[in-house]
Amino acid sequence: MRVQELPGIGKRYDFDLGGSSDRISLVVRRDGVRDLYVFTAKSDEPVAVIELTEEQSRKVGAVLAGTFFD
Repeated sequence: MRVQELPGIGKRYDFDLGGSSDRISLVVRRDGVRDLYVFTAKSDEPVAVIELTEEQSRKVGAVLAGTFFD
């Protein structure tokens, strides 16, 4: 994981996804909104961009962390 400060915006977290060049970037804005970018090895442009509120981010994070069970 790499972290980069985005002056006036927030922070960006970059995650490489295994042995390929696929990656995701998560921008955490100061206003609480999160932007999730999905990149493939074939392009420097994201193939998907998802905007999440702070509450939505918590719910997704809980599922990913295994702390939410239905």
